[in-house]
Amino acid sequence: MTEQKKSVAEIRERFDNDVDRFSNAETGQTSTVDSALVMDLMQDAIVAVNPAMRRMCDVGCGGGNWSVRVARRVPGLAVTLVDLSAPMLDRASQRVAEAGGHVEARIQGDIREVSLPRAAFDAVVAGAVLHHLRSHDEWLAVAARIFDALVPGGTFWMWDLVRYANPAVQAIQTRRYAGYLVAQGGEEYARRIFELIEQDDTPETTEFIVKTLQEAGFSEVEIIHKNTVFCALYARKR
Repeated sequence: MTEQKKSVAEIRERFDNDVDRFSNAETGQTSTVDSALVMDLMQDAIVAVNPAMRRMCDVGCGGGNWSVRVARRVPGLAVTLVDLSAPMLDRASQRVAEAGGHVEARIQGDIREVSLPRAAFDAVVAGAVLHHLRSHDEWLAVAARIFDALVPGGTFWMWDLVRYANPAVQAIQTRRYAGYLVAQGGEEYARRIFELIEQDDTPETTEFIVKTLQEAGFSEVEIIHKNTVFCALYARKR
């Protein structure tokens, strides 16, 4: 149940103490399946779909992996970083500058509560963050906030934990994900990741996410990669 999940303050404290795990632009967050593959795919797609892009917002930026990747391809990219954790913002700001980007703004706070400038960004990215949203109303409000922050023709890119509506399919995919985690770090590592998911996360189905983005006004909503309990998709603001 949602009320059993950790509070925003508790999640922030965990992230404050876990910066290194979210600060590798080559591997990404290895607790997510296909992390490096998806980072390669999405960095290429973001640049290809937004060839004249100049400004990007990184929601739940962590150590800045997504912004670093895109800044390497778009010299002088102006980035707005959003994260709960000040240490994450510090690390991301440093790394974006080293990659040739410019940190235009850094916003510490929950995406459910922060203000973003209207019609300001060519692209918004959200890597493994929106699974912290707890309800349809929160999803719709955040999707609408991101939609408003994009210029006409701008795009939203997300990579996140998802669930399946059918319990039998969910059980199969959970077992596959458990096997991946065991191969990455052993039984104890897998147990710890599932414990964190139970404490912190509220994943939704891909159908729910697509419909909610469309409800917020997005068009051209497409899944570009999906494996086990992780999905990458993009949406365009017309």
